[in-house]
Amino acid sequence: MTLTPAQNQAQKSLQKPAFLDGTVKGLFIDNEFVEPREHALIDALDPADNSLLAQVHAAGPADVDRAVASARAALEGPWSRVSAAERGRLLWRLADLVEEHADELALLETLNNGKPLRLARGDDLPETANVFRYFAGFATKNGGQTIDVADVDAHVYTLHEPIGVTAGIIPWNYPLALAAWKLAPALAAGNVMILKPAEQTPLSILRLAELVREAGFPPGVVSILNGYGHVAGEAITQHPGIDKVAFTGEMSTGQRVAVAASGTLKRVTLELGGKSPNVVFADADPEQLRAGALWGIFYNMGQDCSAGSRLLVEASIYDDVVANLVEDAAALKVGPGIEADTDIGALVSAGHTERVLGYLELAAHEGSVQAGGGRAAGLEHGNFVAPTVITGTPEDARVVHEEIFGPAVVVLPFRDEDDLVAQANGTAFGLAAGIWTRDVGRAHQVARRLRAGTVWVNTYGDADAAVPFGGTRMSGYGRDKGAYAMAEYSQVKAVWVNTARPA
Repeated sequence: MTLTPAQNQAQKSLQKPAFLDGTVKGLFIDNEFVEPREHALIDALDPADNSLLAQVHAAGPADVDRAVASARAALEGPWSRVSAAERGRLLWRLADLVEEHADELALLETLNNGKPLRLARGDDLPETANVFRYFAGFATKNGGQTIDVADVDAHVYTLHEPIGVTAGIIPWNYPLALAAWKLAPALAAGNVMILKPAEQTPLSILRLAELVREAGFPPGVVSILNGYGHVAGEAITQHPGIDKVAFTGEMSTGQRVAVAASGTLKRVTLELGGKSPNVVFADADPEQLRAGALWGIFYNMGQDCSAGSRLLVEASIYDDVVANLVEDAAALKVGPGIEADTDIGALVSAGHTERVLGYLELAAHEGSVQAGGGRAAGLEHGNFVAPTVITGTPEDARVVHEEIFGPAVVVLPFRDEDDLVAQANGTAFGLAAGIWTRDVGRAHQVARRLRAGTVWVNTYGDADAAVPFGGTRMSGYGRDKGAYAMAEYSQVKAVWVNTARPA
């Protein structure tokens, strides 16, 4: 049974984390929470009923200056004398603390983001700890190489050095996990980082800041600046004292980040949007693909840049796949994330919900809505949208090409492999793709032809700290996670030594 708003509030009060003590949460600079130079407040809301959870201070340009000064002092001072082994130990300790406080962090994530608590606790928190641990091990393995050159009297080697003061700007769909994606490789490589969470979801990140301090990181190594993208985010991307910006978020915002950063030629990595094809061949295992089609799009309420939002199905089984998907979508439980049996939680904000609903209204004109298509019944007090299945759209429809970022999938038929590849590659994005088939040779061949940074075969959405993630084309450039991420946070120095003895 879905809780009423009063019951929902009562349940939240019983589980209320101690972090939500009614105080205004500050900016995290020099290992302390401080007030901004200019006072502005952000309301952190619970998307399940849009009630106020807490208020946080919003950073402005002067606060970015202050964080950069703190970061630079740490980079050129105490942090420069911390060995790679010690950096690894600190990251490992942070992972331990994340696991120790996982229940509290997951609840903060659910209350502020809307996602089901079992997903926050079962997926997001393990991912966060695992990423910190993976890069803890990599801290001592980011070495250069010795190079043989034509001059026999030269000893040449390379060093992998930190870039300097880096910044991470993260979205609201996976706050803690994406914070780890940015922080862990940056710190392992010896950088310092200024992290800006999304204005909608600052709470779990601010609690993480306390754990960073408890783990023993020196002041200035990690700063957290709550704030709006057009104020704090813009100041970060333009700041001459910041050497690299790593951004995850929406495509048009990423374009603005790249332009703003170009003035100082700072390094930039961008992980942007997607309209990922999830491809079903007629020989796919029926039960396997049924679950893959459903959760490829409806996991995290479709608020996932790699969500399988275009389901491309071989024409001979198209009707059966659609029928099963409609049935399964209708059976999903929509409700507050704190309820144990919730499958689909609230979308992150009222504004984002209206944006998604606008696309669903458009879908009704561009095609046929087979399931969902609007707000979830009986949940008018929160940001709940029913799981939606869309068919009958032309290939040039907006809902086929534009990222909805909600629980909505467009199902499209394909005739043969060439038709499939043309449709799959027919958007501006190139982040991820899925393939469902029993034919191993076909799986490898099609994976090579798809323009995507990640291709899943007979699975969808799998992730690991060791596996790089990122896209191509309008899905951005650069990689998070894995050994490739260490390269994104390191710069290479070549050293030549003349070994010839004087005559």
